[in-house]
Amino acid sequence: MNLSPRLRFKLEKFKAALRSTLAAKETNYDTSHRMCPNCRGLVSRDASVCPLCETPLRSPRARGGGGVPAGRVMGGLIPLPSTATSVMVAANIALYGVSWYLTQQTALPGSGGGDIGGMVLLRLGAKFGPLIFAGQWWRLVTAMFLHAGLLHIGMNLWCLFDLGPEVESLFSTPKFIVLYLATGVFGFVLSVFWSPQGLSIGASGAVLGLVGVLIGASFHHGRLGSDYRRQLWRWVIYIFIFGLFFAVDNAAHIGGLLSGLALGYFIPEGDPETRASETLWNMLALVSVLIIAGSFAMMALQLNAKY
Repeated sequence: MNLSPRLRFKLEKFKAALRSTLAAKETNYDTSHRMCPNCRGLVSRDASVCPLCETPLRSPRARGGGGVPAGRVMGGLIPLPSTATSVMVAANIALYGVSWYLTQQTALPGSGGGDIGGMVLLRLGAKFGPLIFAGQWWRLVTAMFLHAGLLHIGMNLWCLFDLGPEVESLFSTPKFIVLYLATGVFGFVLSVFWSPQGLSIGASGAVLGLVGVLIGASFHHGRLGSDYRRQLWRWVIYIFIFGLFFAVDNAAHIGGLLSGLALGYFIPEGDPETRASETLWNMLALVSVLIIAGSFAMMALQLNAKY
């Protein structure tokens, strides 16, 4: 049976996604191909002209090592992250290092371990309703990059390593940046209204947002998307079961998941198809980066404040 270029593209993308979920020893997905903006066919990322419709193609933007298929480490358990995912992971690790150092500075002699003190997290920008309502809105952003201990950051970064490259490859890097920030912030917004007095931190709201994005996108892919969606829902269930045994912010999880579902369903997959669309997404990604940077700057300005 001859498949249309558009259908072949969708099949290849979701076959690759299924392999990453069900077969840990296989390659995650093939980033050596991209989508033709005219016929939506799957073509080589190095091609200057689409072989299916002969449309001239712009030079591909670098992603995941300049077009080399993304590899996996630890026996295929964890995929190597692409560019924006790597930055998010590095930011989380850097903030954990700062919070651990500050915790050690204020800890009693002889104390140790990887746990982070509550007052340190509050100083570094944890979600805390009274302060957010007092004008410190940037805590909705900084809280996404803080973690309470080694197990907490380890679980979140493991999920981010696996999901980040998948979303970034399927939607493009600018869209990934916007999706990550939007779902993470929405998760903490719901958390503020659900539990305004609670102190909350972690990337798990944004991680569940990425799961929601993939679930939302799967509704566009028929039976193949349905099979993939079942695997993703199992992941969601496991995360919420995990939350029953640990003190996690399920409101942030729900907020991230719901916002991801909506965004994944309505935002088109692939690179922007027109110059205007590309400019729009680049601007949105730039604004997202500025919001993150500005939030950290405001956190630094009040680092020595008394609470």
